[in-house]
Amino acid sequence: MDFFAQQARVRRSARWLVLLFALAVTAIIAAIDLICALFLVGPRPQALLGISIAVLVLIGLCSLFRIASLRGGGGAVARSMNATPVPADTTHPQWKKLRNVIEEVAIASGVPVPEIWVMENEPGINAFAAGYTPADAAVCVTQGCLDKLDRDELQGVIAHEFSHVLNGDMRLNIRLIGLLFGILALGMIGRFLMYSSSGRSRRDSGNIALVGLAVFVIGYIGLFFGKIIQAAVARARESLADASAVQFTRQTTGIAGALKKIAALEFGSQLQASGRDEVRHMLFGDAEMSSLFATHPPILERIKALEPQFDPQELEQIVKQWAAAGGNPDSIELRHPDHEWNRFAHQLVDADGDTLGNPLPGFPPDHPPSHASAGALPPRGAQVAIAAAAVASQVGTPGSDDYRAASALHARIPDTLASAARDPRGALAVVFALALSDQPDLQQRQVQLIAQAFDASLAEAARGLMSHMGELHPMLRLPLAQLAFPALKRRPRTELENFTKTLDALIRADNQVDLDEYCLAKLVQVQVIAALDPSANFKVGSVRLSDAQEALRDLCALIAHFGNDDMDAARRAFLLAMQEALPGSTPLFAIPEDWQTALDDALQKLARLNPEGKELAVRALVRAIAEDGQVNVAESEVLRVVCAVLGCPLPPILSNG
Repeated sequence: MDFFAQQARVRRSARWLVLLFALAVTAIIAAIDLICALFLVGPRPQALLGISIAVLVLIGLCSLFRIASLRGGGGAVARSMNATPVPADTTHPQWKKLRNVIEEVAIASGVPVPEIWVMENEPGINAFAAGYTPADAAVCVTQGCLDKLDRDELQGVIAHEFSHVLNGDMRLNIRLIGLLFGILALGMIGRFLMYSSSGRSRRDSGNIALVGLAVFVIGYIGLFFGKIIQAAVARARESLADASAVQFTRQTTGIAGALKKIAALEFGSQLQASGRDEVRHMLFGDAEMSSLFATHPPILERIKALEPQFDPQELEQIVKQWAAAGGNPDSIELRHPDHEWNRFAHQLVDADGDTLGNPLPGFPPDHPPSHASAGALPPRGAQVAIAAAAVASQVGTPGSDDYRAASALHARIPDTLASAARDPRGALAVVFALALSDQPDLQQRQVQLIAQAFDASLAEAARGLMSHMGELHPMLRLPLAQLAFPALKRRPRTELENFTKTLDALIRADNQVDLDEYCLAKLVQVQVIAALDPSANFKVGSVRLSDAQEALRDLCALIAHFGNDDMDAARRAFLLAMQEALPGSTPLFAIPEDWQTALDDALQKLARLNPEGKELAVRALVRAIAEDGQVNVAESEVLRVVCAVLGCPLPPILSNG
């Protein structure tokens, strides 16, 4: 799957959505004008024009109101479905398994861990992802997912939802909720007019009731067309998300097993919540088992697309096995073409030769994974070969190797640090500890800064966690920070403002800022602070790279400068990077005096690039970092942070083509 092509596709879908909505609204206004001309004002152009404007304003205001009510991002959508948030430090067995799966998928995708929600009163198997960007995303699953799916199946569902996160589908989904609400508002107004006509004269009452009935019918005719739009937008994206989940996990068992259980077991993917119609287009399975406006391909078609040899009679066996198992999802063994693959329990092995535990699904016995692909982390100072085009193709497109690497990374984070990262207060200490110096005098000053801004106990907690940081592999620093982000985002806004000021003070305590320190602060700004007001911070990418040449020049010059001790090598890396993105250009290699301000400005402008421009910018960055075709762990982490700021999430292991 091509991340940048999918981003462009979503932008085209958004334009079509606006056009179709405009046509539906035009038809509604014309119908209301006709009703008013026949029963109220007669053929008076000025009056009809006023009514048209009033209806247009009403629909627009209702849509804007609904979109504004969701400005909090994915969590606002989950709350509207009466879902329950899963605490970062949960000890609930089912919730803990769900969180572990989502954390691993997030690490593999290169995005922050999303908010996690559960619809506890929903026995059907369903899920959705919502938000404006990966930074404010929320993943919500039903209780049926937790009760009826085993770990592989749950992983398949989560991988499906993460494809929506990465492809930009979530933003389109939120817009669609708002637009449909504007049309539905007419139906509610019509109902109000019908029931408010009592107490008036018989003639007035009859006219108002008739107009109310007409507006009610017209409103639901508009909703009829709105649901057609909803179904048309969703169906193709759901098939793509199924395919993405298979690419991600490299096995069809998980997602196909979940779909089979939807087809076989009671409740299927049905939702009981009153707000199900608003979110039907973003669900894993259709909210209604039978509908004229299905937002998903037929369930058997989805299964056959994943397993061409699927026999529908297998569903009867699932029902029998489910009854015999007494509702234990791990006791049902589903048939599938790669059944033997999943019985083969490969063990993850770390760099020291120690097993990391969980078996890996999806690898046949005659194709065991190599040591590198089985989750081994490169030595701290290792140099690895990478290719610009290959790395660009990894953006937003995690594969099975990335999942295995993520499993290894997740397993290698020390329990002390992982537990602290999931704790609401411990998350503050974890990020502070990542910024602490290993020089005793400087570290003491930094600890005092934390104590002054917060309290002595938090300062000592950060110091205590710092003692574990020396054992932390460099590739685990970003996953650890992103593990802490969900807990951080739940802190009060005033506390987070104090937190960012203190973090900046820690970084500047030695009167200088290193690139890795800058990247940590930038990641917090983009994936925590900006997520507090996601609709305001989301920027549509529409700028062409040719219009942002200066920003790309500054970024490539700084990256080349920081990655090379020799000025000639830095200049060579810079020129190769610029030629990669803008062939034929002759830029001047110059290091900005105030590199932090220059880098801030460059990233802000480049984040507004269109998908094609972002792809070229990523390729340029890779060339700047790996002028000789080699990159070390520290450089790869810088690349991942810069890509995260640009909205181009990178998996943990970079490709060499």
